[in-house]
Parts: sequence; structure tokens; C-alpha cells
Amino acid sequence: MGVTCVSQWPVPDGKSGQQAVEMLQRRLEATGATKAGSFCVDCETYMSGQSITPSKTAHVMHNTEHPLTCFAIMDSGTCLVADSNFDQLMTKLKGFYTPRKGAKIEVKGPRYEYVDFIVKIGTVTTGPTASSRGILVEVEYTPCVVPNDCWSLLTEFMGTFMGDNKPPIPQVLTNKMDGIYAPTDTILQYLEHFNNYRKSTGNK
Repeated sequence: MGVTCVSQWPVPDGKSGQQAVEMLQRRLEATGATKAGSFCVDCETYMSGQSITPSKTAHVMHNTEHPLTCFAIMDSGTCLVADSNFDQLMTKLKGFYTPRKGAKIEVKGPRYEYVDFIVKIGTVTTGPTASSRGILVEVEYTPCVVPNDCWSLLTEFMGTFMGDNKPPIPQVLTNKMDGIYAPTDTILQYLEHFNNYRKSTGNK
């Protein structure tokens, strides 16, 4: 995979989340981008039981771009990469880790391709009622794996359909702009946004 930026898209005043997504899609399609399926990134948060002190948190995440992989992010920021059976392991550890009630969060929507770019526009939903919380946009520049080598090009392309809402450098990349980009960097960007949405709704 290439260098990727995940950013929040603010819903314009007077528009619903769905209307904002459709507006973004029209702008993107006007550039010549074509639909290429759909995507989903989800996150289930687990809390340690009383037998573990101090208490620990583990975020277990999936990304449809990596269907055979599961990502687990620990309190320390360490991101473990495992196969998709990791979820079954977590259920067997229910005496040590249990899912936090109402904390599941996911983003899903259409996936687009344009020349060397892959763009995903997703609606963020949380809880058992799948309440809409916002919009996330993911843009990947596939030929490049060093952020500094393509960041200007990436953000310039984002500006063609996002206007002035081009994002700053994600926190996870601030000390890695000259390093090699990895799938875990995308997952950590999503987790940062998910946590921000949870904080805004009081579910940390």
C-alpha cells in the first residue's frame, strides 16, 4: 500500500451527513474518479478485568483492505498485527478482557479509484443503534511509501474535491515523514479519529 491520509470532513451547516457525503461524491466523480466497491474499518474496544492492575485497554480493529488481518492497539501505542482469528482469541480471554459496552465504532462507504489514488468516503457510526457521528475521508497515493516524497501531491489532490478542508499532517506521521509507510499507520490514524468521536459523545 502507499502513503495514506485519513481526515475528518466537517458537515456543512444546513446539511445532513448523507447530503454531505453525496456532495463529496459528486465533487470526486467530477475529477474523473470511478467507484470501485466499498470499504469498512471497525473498532471494538476491550477493557481488562479486575485481575489485571492497573487496568488496560485494547482496541481490536479490522480494515477491508486487509481482510485476513486483525490489528490490536494497546495502551502503550504498540500495534500488533495478527490474522483474523484474533477476535476468537479475545472471546476466549473474557475473564481478562471484555468488550466495552456501546463502544463499537465503524466507518463505511464507497471506495473510488483515480489514476494512482484510492479514495474512500465513509460515514462514522457508533453504538448498537449505529448513530451517525461524522464523515471520514481516506486518500491513498499508491506508488509512494515515503510520506515526504509525495505529501504535497497527496494534499494537492485532496484539495480538488475537499477545497480548503485539506488536513494537516496526521500525528502518527509527524516523526515518520522520511520513514516507510505501513498499513498500521492507517489504522492508527483511524483510531485517533474514532477516539475523538467517542470523546465528543462522552464515550471514551
